Amino acid sequence: MKERIFCIIPAYNEEDNISSIIQSVGKYVDEVVVVDDGSEDRTAIIAQEEKAIVLRHIINRGQGAALETGDQYAGKKQADIVVHFDADGQFRPEEIGRVIAPIKRGEADIVFGSRFLGQVSNMPWQKKHLIFPLARIISKLFWHANLSDPQSGFRAFNKKFLGQLQIENDGSAHCSEIIIKAFDMNMKIKEVPITIIYNNFGQSIFGGKGRGMGGVQIIKDLIISKIIN
Repeated sequence: MKERIFCIIPAYNEEDNISSIIQSVGKYVDEVVVVDDGSEDRTAIIAQEEKAIVLRHIINRGQGAALETGDQYAGKKQADIVVHFDADGQFRPEEIGRVIAPIKRGEADIVFGSRFLGQVSNMPWQKKHLIFPLARIISKLFWHANLSDPQSGFRAFNKKFLGQLQIENDGSAHCSEIIIKAFDMNMKIKEVPITIIYNNFGQSIFGGKGRGMGGVQIIKDLIISKIIN
């Protein structure tokens, strides 16, 4: 029987991007689920017009909370594979096949996309040489999670992990939480190369928006994850 692949897209004020993201992602998955995280624009309306499944938060709760809402829906609908994908155009939909391939072959329960495994990305210097090397050290030191990219939002997992995962961090610390839980549960873990297309906004060390948030926030979230786990 064909595996049912659900793509969960958390979205907050993404009316400019959401239509093209849904159209392009829909070529590679069976269901596109947009979780509108309290947007103040037409994100949810456009997503509905594009025939995506739309789940809504009445207030902005954060990306982790949006992903958890989407995961719960996918679990209830008996998804076989779940893909997490951003709404801001940083990821390439055509790489979904590469990310889910190890799961379909039975080689992995969860696959993390990595921007450090050979694909070309226009990554800001400070993230490549300062923030992410420090994040890798913290992840390995605190949790023995030896991944090349500890903050990737492009990931996929099977129904085994879906049935055990509950994202408790509403904000960006969910990236670390998912990695920690995957290692703690002794899941079969794999990384594959992905391409990141960086936007002009939000690439400073101290400030930012959405997934382009400042590097200091990334390190802060890792520390918070250690404290609460």
